[in-house]
Parts: sequence; structure tokens; C-alpha cells
Amino acid sequence: MMLRPSLLALALLLSLPAVAQDRPPDGPGGGDGKSADKVHDERVAKEVGDAWVSPPVAEREVATAHSINIGGRTLKYHAFAGTLTLRDNDAKPIASVFYTAYTLDGANPNSRPVTFFWNGGPGSSSIWLRMGSFGPMRVQTTSPETIRPAPYAFGPNPDTLLDKTDMVYIDMIGTGYSRPLGDVKAKQFWGVDEDADAFAQTIMRWTTKNSRWSSPKFLFGESYGTTRAAAVAYQLQDRGMALNGVILLSSILNYGIEQSGYDQSYITYLPSYAATAWYHHKLANRPPELAPFLDQVRAFAAGPYAQALAKGHDITPAETDDIANKMSALIGISPEYIKRANLRVDLGRFEKELLRDQRLTVGRFDSRYTGVDADAAGENPDYDASDTAIAGAFIATFNDYLRRDLGYKTDMPYLVAAYGEKGFDWDFKHRAPGGWGRQNNPDVAVDLAAAMRTNPYLHVLSLNGWYDMATPFFATEYDIAHMMLEPAQKKNLEFRYYPSGHMIYLNPDALHQLHVDLSSFYDRTVNAATPRGKI
Repeated sequence: MMLRPSLLALALLLSLPAVAQDRPPDGPGGGDGKSADKVHDERVAKEVGDAWVSPPVAEREVATAHSINIGGRTLKYHAFAGTLTLRDNDAKPIASVFYTAYTLDGANPNSRPVTFFWNGGPGSSSIWLRMGSFGPMRVQTTSPETIRPAPYAFGPNPDTLLDKTDMVYIDMIGTGYSRPLGDVKAKQFWGVDEDADAFAQTIMRWTTKNSRWSSPKFLFGESYGTTRAAAVAYQLQDRGMALNGVILLSSILNYGIEQSGYDQSYITYLPSYAATAWYHHKLANRPPELAPFLDQVRAFAAGPYAQALAKGHDITPAETDDIANKMSALIGISPEYIKRANLRVDLGRFEKELLRDQRLTVGRFDSRYTGVDADAAGENPDYDASDTAIAGAFIATFNDYLRRDLGYKTDMPYLVAAYGEKGFDWDFKHRAPGGWGRQNNPDVAVDLAAAMRTNPYLHVLSLNGWYDMATPFFATEYDIAHMMLEPAQKKNLEFRYYPSGHMIYLNPDALHQLHVDLSSFYDRTVNAATPRGKI
């Protein structure tokens, strides 16, 4: 239960030492017989309670006008920063959800697409997509390099998607400025199904408030945000909101293949290991082109390697030697190391081992990045260089941009993530469409498949980075291939690949290609759903 501000402040203050200069003189506290200490504590508790900042129950929105020049064309738009209030079935306010939105001036809302964006975690705000991807302003990145401390390069984004779609960036409850209301606890939203329900409600509320029910609609999720996107797509469709498209950036749809004791994760990681070894020139016979090489690695991983792992400890020494030698030629690690790992090289071990001779580690989110540990003898990296390289620039720039350019001011702290919050514990149980009960290790590919079967116009675009070792591309291909779609639905699936990591948009060249590919996707998808005549 959430304590009232005055009571919580009093509880905290009673544990603090006295501040002599603020206290009344010794002796009776007044005519009511209160002690001087009690009078002081009550006064300070009231001051703290009066200054307590709470999330707004009434919806709040700040609108500002802007323009951006793209390729000689000036786009005028409005930016919105605000909150949406979610309510339960009895209309009781249960959460305040923070968002930023960008809408093109003068566009016809009935034909103008709108896309809802979010990051993942689970437990992350959407600061990363908001500040680095397709908004009209972005942090300027030169991948794969660590961004220098302030001042940061921040400015107009020539690859903004504003030319194709309005954009709404949403922060998960318990992150950003999104908070539960009243006696509702954030934990009530921290689960696969609970979170998907909250996002579905948020989208429907924004759509209703802005009279956009007739607009083409898209979801864009990154990382765990793809898990959310698949679940939300089905939930929205089940509530009467049919979507035009779902865009999956760096996907994880099926947590079942991640279970320890199973070999599938080793199989799906192998092509990402190979791409990383190719990038860092650790292959004895390095092919000139990456994509054809990875086709060979995929075939080896799904064939001889998978068959070898399936034998468990019954594999013969000769078979072990053969597989280890072939793996070594593909992923740049010695056969001896591979054999010591029983042909199963964990991600952390690979990150540490590949460049051990240079006393470097490779990144998890983007294996092009390299880090330096305290020593070169450990088993796993001390940190992820691809994570620490960008965080400071994104967080600092967002705080400045929100207040200075978007005019949104609050004394609430912006929570970049909920991971460090006391009691954060994500419920991974999920009730899939047609399933019996809620199951651990969610497979939301089932939800996405159900949405595609019942909506023949729903298109899905999978965006993948070759050097992403947080959500490897071969695992995404496996998950989607097991949606078991009929040919009519399968034709609505597309894949694209980029020379980047988990956050593909950090690579400026990849971001430009993303814009080209997404522009085409929006055109084809919206046109496919356009009626050919009046009824």
C-alpha cells in the first residue's frame, strides 16, 4: 500500500538526528502539551508533504510547434509531451502514462499513419528509441565509438519517419514519468500479460483522445519491446482495433528456447558469433562478404552442429574433434577451448575469449564495440562496452530536450529503468491465445500468429543487426519460422538485416537504410489495406 506523503515523511524524519537551530527552546511545546521535538517533527513533515510531487491524475499535455528540413522539403509539425490516465472497469484511475508524440501539420488523420514506439527490458523506458531513432531530433552517433562527455551532438534527424507516419513514444509504468496512481502498486503492471494490457489501454486512450481511430496503425517494439508488440497486437485486435503493421527491431519472441539445459540457444547464437569473428578479422580464411558466409554458418548450425549437440555425452571423441575444428574455423576460437566447453560456448565466455590475445572484450548489445577489463584472465567481461558507450549522452540530452524544446517541466524524477527499483520482479507467465492457463517462458509468436491469421492485412517486418548478441538474428528466424503460418499469411512477413548491433539506429549508415526500408514498408502496407471502392 502507498503511504500518504505526510506519514512517510514523518516516518523518515523520526529516524533523523535533531537539528538544533530549527527547534524551539527546551521546555513545553505549547498549550497542548506537545514536546518541542514533536512540534518540530510535525512542522517539517507537513512541509515535506505539501511539497510532495505526485503523478497527475488529470491528463496533462504540453504542445509546441516546430519544423524540420529534409531533403529540401520543410516539414512543419507539433510535438506533444504529456500523460494519459488509465482506468479500471469501474473508471477508477490506476496509472498515469507518460508519452511524447510528433504529428505532421495539415495531414489528413483518416489516411495518415500513426506508429506507437517502445523499448523493452523488460523494465526500460523508451528513452533510447525516442532520442536515437526516428524522431525529428536525435542524438548524433558515430557507431561503434564511445560518445564523448558533454557537450553532446544533438540536432535535426534527416532520417526521421515524420515524412511517413506520426509517432508516439510510450514509457512503461514504473519508468520515465509513468507511475501507478492511488493505492495501486507498480508491480500490478510488471508482467507479460499485465504490461501488454496497460499498453493496449494506452494506445486506445491516445487514439480516442486524438480522434485517430480511422488512421492506419503500426506498432514498433525493440528488444523485449518485440515481446510486448506481439502480445499487444493480439490484445488490440481482440478489442476491435485492427493493425496495419508490426515492426520488430532486435526480437525475442520465444523465451522457451532460452531455457538452461537446452541446446537451441547455442545453435541460434553460432551465426552471431561468426559475424563477430568476421568483423574483428579473427578468421583464418576470412570470406570477403558477410551475408553469403552467414548462410553457410546457418546451414552448419542447423545441421551438423545441432545433430552433434543432440547426442549429449554420447558423442564420440572423433565427432567432437570434427565439430570443434569446424566451429573454430567459423567463430575464431581455438578448438581446444571449444572442446573444454563441451562444444557449448556461452555468450559471456565468447565475449571474453575472442579478443583475449589483445586484452579486449566484445560487446553484447553490439559486438563491434570493444572493452578493457581489469585483467585478461577472467571468464566473462566486467561490463558491456556497447552499453556504457551511449548511456550518458542519451540521458543528459533527453532531460535537456524535454524541458528546453518540448516545454515539459516536472519535479518528478525521470526513471530510465525500473531495474534498480526495490521490488522489481517481472512475471514472465503468459496466457497465449487458445492456451490452457498461464505458462512460464512466454512464446508470444503464438499471439502474433493468431493476429495474422485473423487479420489478413497485418504485415510484420523484422529488423535485425548482424552484430546483435543480445537477441541474435538466427533465434528470431527460428521463432518466426515456428509461427506455422499458411502461405497466405507468410507472404506478409519480411526480414531486413543491417551492419549494426541491437540498437541498429546507432550506425548512421544503417539508420539511413532503415528509413529507406521502412518508407517502402509503410507505402506497401497502407496501400494493401486501402479499399478499392466504396461500399
